Amino acid sequence: MRAKKPNAPAARSVRADAQRNLDALLEAAKAVFSVSGVDAPVREIAARAGVGVATVYRHFPQRSDLVAAVFRREVDACAAAAPALAREHEPGEALARWLRRYTGFIATKRGLAAALHSGDSAFDALPGYFQQNLEPALQSLLDAAVTAGQIRDDVKPGELLRAVANLSIATDEAEALHSRRMVDLLIDGLRYGAPGAGPAPKGQRRSR
Repeated sequence: MRAKKPNAPAARSVRADAQRNLDALLEAAKAVFSVSGVDAPVREIAARAGVGVATVYRHFPQRSDLVAAVFRREVDACAAAAPALAREHEPGEALARWLRRYTGFIATKRGLAAALHSGDSAFDALPGYFQQNLEPALQSLLDAAVTAGQIRDDVKPGELLRAVANLSIATDEAEALHSRRMVDLLIDGLRYGAPGAGPAPKGQRRSR
C-alpha cells in the first residue's frame, strides 16, 4: 500500500510559521542586546518576540548560538542592502545610504561587543564572516561610484569600514547625532578630488 504524501500546503504553512518565529526571535534579541547586553534574561527576549522560552532554547541551545545568529543576520542584512540600494539610486547616493545603513549595524554590534571579544571559541569565525560579506558589498558600491566619477578612487573597503565604525561610537542620542554628522563629513570627503566633483582647489591634485 502506497504511503500518503504529507499535505504540502500545510507543511509550507508550518515552515512559514517557524520562520516567522525565528525572525521575531532574532529581531527581539538584537533589540534586547543593544539595550541590556548579551547577558539579558532569555525570558525578556522571548517575551519581546512573543514566543515561549522553550522556543528560544529549541532554536538556540546555548546563548552563544543566539549571539552568533544575531550577528550573522545583521551582517547578511547589511550586505544585502548594497545591491538593493544600487538598483534604486545613482552610485554616489547608493554608497552614502549604505554607509549610513552600516552605522546602524555598528550600533547592533556594540551590544554584542563584550561577547564577541570574550575569547569564546563559538565566535572565532565571526570576524571572518564580517569581512567576507561586507567588504565585497562595499567594494561593489565603491567601484560603481568611482566609475561614475562621483568619488575618489583611492579608498579601500576595509579601511572605510573601520573609519565609519570608529566614527560611530556613541553611548547616548547626543553622541549618536554627532556620530552621524561625522559620517556625513566622511562621505563628503570621498567626493573630494573625484572627476565629477568640479575643479580641485588651486595647488591641490586630484586623486588618480
